[in-house]
Amino acid sequence: MIREKIRDLIQKNLVMENEVEELKDSDNIFEMGYVNSLFAMKLVTFVEDEFDIIIENDELNIENFSTINNIVIFIEGKL
Repeated sequence: MIREKIRDLIQKNLVMENEVEELKDSDNIFEMGYVNSLFAMKLVTFVEDEFDIIIENDELNIENFSTINNIVIFIEGKL
């Protein structure tokens, strides 16, 4: 459920050059150039609101939010 919600948000908000290529759960969305600072903040806000958690400043790092897998692990750890 968590994975699907995160994947849906990312896919609805990112423009991928090659629409045929599917985003993998292990793809680094920052390194691939899919994420800008505005979307990064939208992602953080979505995670806080959707899963009723508070993300502390020290948790706002690329490692926690770089891949779908990492985001899911981070959320599960907060819940």
